[in-house]
Amino acid sequence: MPSATSSEPVPDSIPKSVLIVRLGAMGDVLHAMPAVAALRSVVPDARIGWVVEDRWATLLCSSVYPRFGVRGSQRPLVDAVHAVDTKRWRRNLLAKETVREVRQTLARIRLAGYEVALDVQGALKSAVIARLSRAEMRLGFASPRERAATLFYSRTVMAKGSHVVEQNVSLVSDLLGKPLAPAPFALPEDLAAETWCEKELASRKVRRFAILNPGAGWGAKQWPAERFAEVARALADSGLTCLVNLGPGEQELADEVALLSRGMAHTIACSIPELVALTRRAAIFVGGDTGPMHLAAALHVPVVALFGPTDPARNGPFDTASIVLRHESSNTSYSHRAQSDDGLMAITAAEVIAAARKLLGEAIG
Repeated sequence: MPSATSSEPVPDSIPKSVLIVRLGAMGDVLHAMPAVAALRSVVPDARIGWVVEDRWATLLCSSVYPRFGVRGSQRPLVDAVHAVDTKRWRRNLLAKETVREVRQTLARIRLAGYEVALDVQGALKSAVIARLSRAEMRLGFASPRERAATLFYSRTVMAKGSHVVEQNVSLVSDLLGKPLAPAPFALPEDLAAETWCEKELASRKVRRFAILNPGAGWGAKQWPAERFAEVARALADSGLTCLVNLGPGEQELADEVALLSRGMAHTIACSIPELVALTRRAAIFVGGDTGPMHLAAALHVPVVALFGPTDPARNGPFDTASIVLRHESSNTSYSHRAQSDDGLMAITAAEVIAAARKLLGEAIG
């Protein structure tokens, strides 16, 4: 990944405290990190906070490390993690507990006195949070996901670049008044998760392995379980154990892959820190446009990415060895359709196996 720094001096007017608003989900948080790392590389002493949904907070801070204060390996990127739970808050909007939590969260954000709030998400709720932070400058994209978000910005920025990572960096570039490139970043170290992973792999007698991820955010992005099973059998023949990652509500799908693989694939359920630890050790990742796929890319694990209705030019694996498979009949659409995508269904198991073997080279042979 190219360096984000340049020889040009940073103007005195550059803000020294910035609030990032990117609530979720996994892939979106990961896609915002190179931009924040670019900001950090140019203004290393900047005080940076991040508003994120509580379920994704461990992407920024280890569960046992304070969410505010001195940075370290367990919270390497930002100085403060402001966790929210907007879904639960909306369900119980008038409850005393909700009112108390919202007030406490906003009070802590305001106490930090952020000069700038960057809304990387472009949703109405993220724009409102940026406004409620009381930051004097509130930057967002000129064409956000939800048009009403622009009502809460003090300045808008035209997104530049094809990939969402590049677009996020362009927001920071506008703030600093100089062109930047995506910068490398570290994910939090979690000793408990690392220990769990070592013990789990040892108990399963797993050494070299692939992660298969059959789940997807919606049906149109989901490749058939029987084809994942066929991939598992082929990789097993080449000496790789296949672990089937499963998220909430995906147990039945993962079990189907394991069953159809004839014992060549095995399910594994992980917390987010455990998935990070597991993915660090993987030889290859196979899956669709999902958070775990973007996690593998962030950890520089080789990726075979299966794309259907979403655009790999915008959402594909970034900055890792990868092969993206997408049939010419797939049309870009981000609507959450349950129906299968014909283009995705046209991708064969043989194509995926060949791509995996190409990425792994002589190790697969």
